Amino acid sequence: MAHGTSGKAGLARIAHMDRIRIVGGNELNGIIPISGAKNAALPLMIASLLTSDTLTLENVPHLADVELLMRILGNHGVDVAVNGRRERQEDGYSRTIHFTCRTIVDTTAPYELVAKMRASFWVIGPLLAREGQARVSLPGGCAIGTRPVDLFIEGLEALGATMEIDGGYINATAPKGGLIGARYVFPKVSVGATHVLMMAATLARGTTVIGNAAREPEVVDLANCLIAMGAKISGAGTSTITIEGVTSLSGARHRVLPDRIETGTYAMAVAMTGGDVTLENTDMALLDTALESLRRAGADVSPTNNGIRIMRNGGGIKPVDVVTDPFPGFPTDLQAQFMALMTRSSGISHITETIFENRFMHVQELARLGAKISLSGQTARIEGVEKLKGAPVMATDLRASVSLVIAGLAAEGETLVSRIYHLDRGFERLEDKLTRCGAIVERISD
Repeated sequence: MAHGTSGKAGLARIAHMDRIRIVGGNELNGIIPISGAKNAALPLMIASLLTSDTLTLENVPHLADVELLMRILGNHGVDVAVNGRRERQEDGYSRTIHFTCRTIVDTTAPYELVAKMRASFWVIGPLLAREGQARVSLPGGCAIGTRPVDLFIEGLEALGATMEIDGGYINATAPKGGLIGARYVFPKVSVGATHVLMMAATLARGTTVIGNAAREPEVVDLANCLIAMGAKISGAGTSTITIEGVTSLSGARHRVLPDRIETGTYAMAVAMTGGDVTLENTDMALLDTALESLRRAGADVSPTNNGIRIMRNGGGIKPVDVVTDPFPGFPTDLQAQFMALMTRSSGISHITETIFENRFMHVQELARLGAKISLSGQTARIEGVEKLKGAPVMATDLRASVSLVIAGLAAEGETLVSRIYHLDRGFERLEDKLTRCGAIVERISD
């Protein structure tokens, strides 16, 4: 039986037995509304720990990771109120959620929660800033490399915190009187560590300067929200962010920015299948580099009043080489999707992954569909093939899972993607959005 995932019951049922069935060969034509960004929503939600007032977030996506973080924040004392299960708004489906943390009731983030989602580790910054202490489990999350927490530890130590690892937990303590502003230069760019240090510094005494900061739009979105809450932040979006500490933050109302990874994913799906799709409620400036790579591959990309139009009619897919890099470079979170597109190109392309190790686990699954891909270190060589053929495949992580969907949309016959609980973590109403544009996609529960 096929069914959707609307409502909380759908997300509670992230059954490992669920699969997605795709019958390939159809062009995509129509309109796809882009949801709020998961990678922006998560740190924005965590920022609610910094104030005793209410933080209201609009355009929050309905995803498994968001639901899990709501539970984790509740564990710390955040009251979460959702305006309707799904508010039907002009911009498609989105939710407004109110987060109120009058008192932090627990400064411990236990292993059983943090292990389920890496981003929940980020509570360490606000807890330390507001309460002067935090005990947070070392994180789990996606199996795409070690992603060490040393940058978080060093950054918070620069603000005067004492950080000790004990029994799989980090015990963090601020000096008496609170964290102290300082200058810290990240040895490598880290979005998560930039989020954490920026949040912690908002309540520190004095001025903090973060060097080699992440420049991603999600960092800018968090900074804008914190500024609305009363923080004094300048330089977000550049490699140097300056934060002048304040004694307290207030509530605010903030709209989560569009999901650039979802935007790029659907753009690549259209380039793969052919057709003409308008992606609504998004912005080309969020992913210039990826869209330019799509243009080079043969897709027409143009701005609309509130989004992007993607077309590919007639012409084939041209091979394009890409290297993943921090923003404004090509996003690592679109690497697997672009690789799926390149499997049908008219020549040989190369994709080099510079951000995470172990992020080529989708290669062997794409090969099951007939792709010709060879690996040498952190570079994949993709030899385009005339056609892909449907087969049973297995998702290995969030972005890899949607690359298999993209490949399945262009493959002959039926593709069955299993372990799709990964998809539910990051793509809202995927089957619904694709089906409305002519794809044959359905969720199957055995």
